[in-house]
Amino acid sequence: MSVTLPSLLAAALYIAAAIVLAWPMLRGTAHAKAGLWIATVAVIVHFVILVSIHRGGIDLHFFAALSLVGACMAAMCLLVNLARPIATLGVLVFPIAAIFLLIDVFAPPTAPLPIEWQIKLHVVFALLGYSVLSVAALLAILLAIQEHALRARRIGGFAGALPPLTLTEALMFQLIGAGFVLLTLTLLSGILFVQNLFEQHLIHKTVLSIAAWLVFGILLFGRWKYGWRGRRAVRLTLSGMALLILAYLGSRFVLEVILKRVP
Repeated sequence: MSVTLPSLLAAALYIAAAIVLAWPMLRGTAHAKAGLWIATVAVIVHFVILVSIHRGGIDLHFFAALSLVGACMAAMCLLVNLARPIATLGVLVFPIAAIFLLIDVFAPPTAPLPIEWQIKLHVVFALLGYSVLSVAALLAILLAIQEHALRARRIGGFAGALPPLTLTEALMFQLIGAGFVLLTLTLLSGILFVQNLFEQHLIHKTVLSIAAWLVFGILLFGRWKYGWRGRRAVRLTLSGMALLILAYLGSRFVLEVILKRVP
């Protein structure tokens, strides 16, 4: 089944949702519910496309994993908005999901990798962890924008459309806590199930993942013990996410896209 048209439809819906959510910054009229409903349809179509392309399985190839992360990020954004009104987060998340989807659909096809259930479990933990922490990192960016606007006394436009700073910060730490648990399960399942975890093409990924785990752990401890917040929290969140990007996306891009090797 050709997924080109559904993919273009889903990407168009993602972009439309982002535009509708961005409208308050341009016209001062809120359309959050409409934007989130459009994004919901886009996410459903996105997951249907993933199932169609990869036959319901988990594909470990770079572009397929990227698309799945994008779909999970978009779904996470919708779930977040059920509890907290941060619709402007979708302005960042939904275009990313659209780009990741189109890259997967139009990239050269790859043969599926046969993997056991233990490795699938490890991959599920990893992709969910990356998705949750990616949304937390985007919240950190929004938090930095909001703090800068407050310091400059220029509350309007994008910053003015954001929810109260304390709400954004609290949600960011909640997502970091959930992502830290998933990242811990990723590392533990890797130790238990992945053979030759420290062989040459996995050692840098493992070391960088552990470094990211330590950064997020230190941040959560500092928040609990010393009440860390503001710029320090933003820096540590973005530093931890940068390490994860290097660990997973960076290493897989070099191996699969540049060196044409399957990890």
